[in-house]
Amino acid sequence: QDSHCTAERELLEAVSRITTFSTTSPTDEEQNQPKAEISCQVRKENPQKDDLQDSSASLSPNSLMTTKELQEYWRNEKRQCRQVKLLFEIPSTRIVEHHLSKYVMYKIIVLQTGSFDSNKSVIERRYSDFEKLHRNLLEEFSEEMEDVTFPKKTLTGNFTEEIINERKLAFKDYLRLLYSMKYIQRSKKFIDFLTRPELQEAYGCLRGGQYTKALEILLEVIGLQERLTRGNPVSIVPTLCAIVVCHKDLENPASAFEYGEKALSRLRMHNSHRYYIPLLETMITLAYELGKDFLSLQEKLEEWKAKKDPIRVFTLKELAVREYVQ
Repeated sequence: QDSHCTAERELLEAVSRITTFSTTSPTDEEQNQPKAEISCQVRKENPQKDDLQDSSASLSPNSLMTTKELQEYWRNEKRQCRQVKLLFEIPSTRIVEHHLSKYVMYKIIVLQTGSFDSNKSVIERRYSDFEKLHRNLLEEFSEEMEDVTFPKKTLTGNFTEEIINERKLAFKDYLRLLYSMKYIQRSKKFIDFLTRPELQEAYGCLRGGQYTKALEILLEVIGLQERLTRGNPVSIVPTLCAIVVCHKDLENPASAFEYGEKALSRLRMHNSHRYYIPLLETMITLAYELGKDFLSLQEKLEEWKAKKDPIRVFTLKELAVREYVQ
């Protein structure tokens, strides 16, 4: 009992001291009150200066850019965030007659959403090309293609303006529908339909030494290939390397080196790719010719040779002329 009483007495004394201290000593809020009042007066006297300080404190490093740089920065940010989609338009047609054959060529313009005309690709396909695409896709994507209708061929009237206009609209909707299906838009058969005829022509020109014509076609195709194969950047390496070969043989080493760098960047994690070593060897030659750093490229080549067994490797041009050989 005595111990309990003593404890109670000590507790009461402690509470009494705390109460006395709280009534006699100013609180933190009271101590800071004069400072707050002074701060308010300063703010009233120099509101602009204070606002500038607050705004400068919240500025990001990007705020140090010029107006033009900021505009370009945000344009790039929006471009990265926005999902790239393609639009298909068929504005016109033409009738082709060859001896005993006659057919309609449909002009297809492939546009990138939110882009200018410089990003469009123009190709031509005939009814039989669409028919072959549809047949090939049915073999691989029968379930996805269940509700996809294909314009039927008529026995007569295929060249009338009415039928041609109907098919223009039908093929436009057909391509739009196919592209809306993720698995189909990424399939090799769909990509080949849009790019293979032009690539075959370009490689045929390359094999025949018509480098200017080949380069012209390849540069038209590469933009469309890049947009169609965003999830598989390695797939366009052969086209980039063909462009390198054309520029090199046309004695444009700077342009050849530029496209070679693009191809190498896509092979950074794929050094077992058949184009890797021929491309490295070509880039070393170009770098030496242009007075650029070729030692780092030489080191990559030596590093690869040290890891791999020595095997016969084709030159870049030899690989290029072998593409699309039927």
